[in-house]
Amino acid sequence: MAVRCLKMSPVRTFFESPWQNGVAERWVESCRRDLLNHIIVVNKRLLKWLLSDYVRYYHEDRTHLGLGKGTPSGRTPSRSSGRVLSQERLGGLHHRYDRAA
Repeated sequence: MAVRCLKMSPVRTFFESPWQNGVAERWVESCRRDLLNHIIVVNKRLLKWLLSDYVRYYHEDRTHLGLGKGTPSGRTPSRSSGRVLSQERLGGLHHRYDRAA
């Protein structure tokens, strides 16, 4: 609907051709590299949980070069001094480091 308001016509890509959508292709490759290559998924429920956790990690913790090493949700910078705390992400595959208050 927003595309039509801008007087643009959307171009549909085939669902069997993810290489036609560069954004989706990049996300899938990141998900494979960061998560799925390291875990054996035994059922659909676990996969759904892992993917929802990965989406949260991707937006809140994972830095992106295109955002100046920021995150899409805009993570606030940590303090300049203090003890470093490690927070596990994705079951310990990745970590987020912040300084204690």
